[in-house]
Amino acid sequence: MKSQAIVALGEPLQEVDAPTPDPKGSEVLLKVTACGVCHSDVHIHDGYFDLGGGNKLPLGAKDALPHIMGHEIAGEVVALGPDAKGVSVGDRRVAFPWIGCGKCSVCQSGDEHYCRAPRSLGVNVAGGYSDHVLVPDAKYLLDYGDMSESLAATYMCSGLTAFGALKKLGTPGPNDKVLVVGAGGVGMMGIQFAKALFPSAPLAADIDEGKLEAAKKAGAAQAYNSKDQSAVKQILADTDGGVFGAIDFVGSEASLNFASATVRKGGKVVVVGLFGGGFSMPIPMFPLRVITIGGSYVGSLAETKEMMDLVKAGKIDPIPVETRPLSQAGQTLDDLRAGNIVGRVVLQP
Repeated sequence: MKSQAIVALGEPLQEVDAPTPDPKGSEVLLKVTACGVCHSDVHIHDGYFDLGGGNKLPLGAKDALPHIMGHEIAGEVVALGPDAKGVSVGDRRVAFPWIGCGKCSVCQSGDEHYCRAPRSLGVNVAGGYSDHVLVPDAKYLLDYGDMSESLAATYMCSGLTAFGALKKLGTPGPNDKVLVVGAGGVGMMGIQFAKALFPSAPLAADIDEGKLEAAKKAGAAQAYNSKDQSAVKQILADTDGGVFGAIDFVGSEASLNFASATVRKGGKVVVVGLFGGGFSMPIPMFPLRVITIGGSYVGSLAETKEMMDLVKAGKIDPIPVETRPLSQAGQTLDDLRAGNIVGRVVLQP
């Protein structure tokens, strides 16, 4: 099989040839038909997350190079291990990539995306920047109905990350507003799911006017440029004291400061993005403002099934998806770094 792989951290991806895997046990081999490019792939390629203050959190890909990224995978079943059940050769499926060890108490509880010994496709093991990928079990393969394979692939991270984060906000009242901070690929998914899950359309904030325009076209009730010094004051005025909750799909110092400033007393901020940096707030402000700041990491297999039911029912408008050949994986990562992508880019081998 041919793959676009990391051979040295931060260096250009290279085409790598390797034997096509032979599925064993319950494993399933997919011929990859589409693989989304996620901003977290940029961090995996770099080999670290930026923790702020010059501190970096190394990522595991450095220990097993060459490494094949790609965790938003759609494909066709082409081979089955002898114990594989639930799919047949020729089936077209998307792969839930957030796979754990399957044995620990976290996995047994259904939250294997929190497992301390993960086997996440494209993150800890080989993923979809390739023409084939090996999936440990057919239970991780989901039917995506009549939608395009390119769009379906994006729901396995971009969609699930947005859906899982919004579920953590709770249930807004009929007059409450939710703010989406960052209108990139995941943020656009967040706008769509917020429209389906909550009583009213969300607000959106970004530093890019093009993305703000796209957010309004996608259904955001209002859009604010967070570089504008009056934006926080305007949101507080427009929402009678602040939003019910804010989802930070960027995860930078600036975006989190903006999000936390816009929530009302008793509000909640959910951090999703991994851009990097540090954050501080005087401790007394937590009880005085009664705010909650927490994180969200993708979602469970059960949440993925719930999300896909919503999508297949036609309740989620598609985000913009651009397809590119697999050979442009490296260029796509550079475009993401530069902030030049609206919606999602999907690679097709």
